[in-house]
Formats: sequence, structure tokens, C-alpha cells
Amino acid sequence: MKADYYQERNIKNLDRIDVLLRDLPCFCEDFLRGVENKTSVLTRLNYCFDLRIFFAFLSERKLRGKAVQEITLEDLESVTDTDIEIFLSYLSNYRFRGKRLSCNERAKARKLSTVRSMYKYFFNKGLIEVNNSAKVSTPKLHEKEIIRLEGGEISSLLSTAEDGSGLSDHAGGYHDKTKIRDLAILTLFLGTGIRISELVGLDNDSIDFTNNSFVVTRKGGSKAILYFSEEVGDALAAYMAQKENDPRIPSEETALFLSMQYRRITVRAVENLVKKYAKIVTPLKKITPHKLRSTYGTALYRETGDIYIVADVLGHKDVNTTRKHYAAITEDNRRAVAGAVKLHKEEDQARD
Repeated sequence: MKADYYQERNIKNLDRIDVLLRDLPCFCEDFLRGVENKTSVLTRLNYCFDLRIFFAFLSERKLRGKAVQEITLEDLESVTDTDIEIFLSYLSNYRFRGKRLSCNERAKARKLSTVRSMYKYFFNKGLIEVNNSAKVSTPKLHEKEIIRLEGGEISSLLSTAEDGSGLSDHAGGYHDKTKIRDLAILTLFLGTGIRISELVGLDNDSIDFTNNSFVVTRKGGSKAILYFSEEVGDALAAYMAQKENDPRIPSEETALFLSMQYRRITVRAVENLVKKYAKIVTPLKKITPHKLRSTYGTALYRETGDIYIVADVLGHKDVNTTRKHYAAITEDNRRAVAGAVKLHKEEDQARD
């Protein structure tokens, strides 16, 4: 049997971490090892990307060209809170490996979080005596506009995937081969709120039609059972029936959703698939798989009014994350009841 998708992904990311560590100070390996038991492989990979930029900045601006690999814990200790604030400002417009780049407020906050985690680790270990990163304020994060599909747009998206109307001649040429798969993917997003990584990681045996349920691997590696409606079940069953009758699928391939090369579909391919149909239906909205997830979360919250149920189904560890994303729905409710309380009773008006 082929290796588990998530296991394969972790192995690839561990190899990438090993490569990135070659260009970082040697103590970074100690840091990553120290946080291994409480972080995912993907988190540690992102730490490496962030630290690569941080140490390049220190080498250029603070340590007078000292090679990144030669930076020591003593150098780390010499960095002031003002230096880190300058680093955050530097991220607005910087050059890295010949490319001009810019970070928004969320990217800056993530890089600061990475730097804080590293300083905290070495401070707690007693390897540095000061932790100046703790003195730096997190950049203010402005609320992002929540983009989602509305009722009519949802049915139009599914209809477009089904009949291919509006597709270019080139895309239309492939439509007959992929429409059942594409419809199953879109229906699963819109009917369960599944994450794109969870969808790509599904295997054939993840689906249980007896209970209309499936098993997903959540962020962090935990397993969860999600349930789907008959509508979602019909779309999945149609796709799986098509696969059963296709002799070109390798017998050892366990992935549920396949590319046209009969391999597990990639995250990028799913993103392009959603974009292809969405730009026909809603050309002014930038619809991504995550926006389809938000669409489901919005519909579920409107139906239940229970933020805890939405958080549980979507796999949010912190209900405040869910509340932040669906605050606009609460505002809709407030607006709807604005005129519910009458200051002048009807009998008072009749008396007048």
C-alpha cells in the first residue's frame, strides 16, 4: 500500500527543513528540535522561511555583513527591541535573493511571532539573558472583508461545473472528462466546509456511505469524522462510480480525487479548478477554496445560530476564530431586529 498522503507530505517538508537549515545559524536546529513536540512539520518549515529573512536582515543591517551561518547566540542577545521594530518596518519593502518583496500586516505579525518563539525558547533555556522580542508590539491587524458566495451564486457555480457553460474552448475540451469530479469537489466544499488540504488528503476508504460520513486529517494531524448530506453523497457516489469503471486508474492508487494523470490531485490543481468556474459566475469576487469554506460556515451559522457548532464542524480550535470570521452575520441579525422594539405602542397612537 502507498504511504499515507500526510506522511509523504511531512517527509518532503522535513527534507526542505534540512536544506533550509544549511543557510541558518547552527542554533536554529536546536530551536526546531526544542519545539518539535508542540508544532507541526509545516509550522516548523514556515519558521525556517521566516528566520531566513530575519537573519538576512541582521547580517545586512545589524552585524555589518557577518555571514548568517556565523551568527551566534551572543549576536542574538545583542539585538534590541528597536532592532526588531526596524525589522518589521524593513519588511514593508525589502530585497531578498534578488527579488523585491513586501509583507502585509499579517505577514509581519507571523514573522514577529516566529522571532518571539525563538527568543522565548533560548531565554527559557537560559542560553540568553534578555528577551527583547517580548517588548515589541504586534502590528495592528485590520479586519479583512469576508468574501463568500450568496445563494444564487452557489447554484450557478454548481450548474456551471455540471454543464460547462461559459468555459473557453480549451477548458471546454477537457470538461466532459472532469465534470463529474469537479462537481463532486465543489459540492464537498460547499456542503461540508472541508479545508483544501483535507480534501486533497482524502482516500477512497475515507468515505462511509452507510453513515454519510468521512474521516479527515485536521491541522495538527488529528482525525475527525464529518457528515454530509444526501446531495453531497450523490455527487461523491457519481464520481466514485465513474472511477470504478475506468481501467486506466492504477490499482495501487488510493487517493479519492485524481488528476487527469491518475495521480492524487494537488492543492494547486484544486485552486485552479475553483478559480476556473468561479470567475464565470462571479467575476468581481476572488473565490478560492477557502471562500467556499466560508460560504458553508456562513450558511451553517445562519441556520443554527450556534457559533460553537460552526467552530466544531470547521475544526477551529478557538471559537474566537470562528466568531471573528462570522461577525458580519451577527451584524446582519442586529440590523434585522433594529425596528422590532416599538417606542410608541399602537394603543397610544390610536388614542392620539
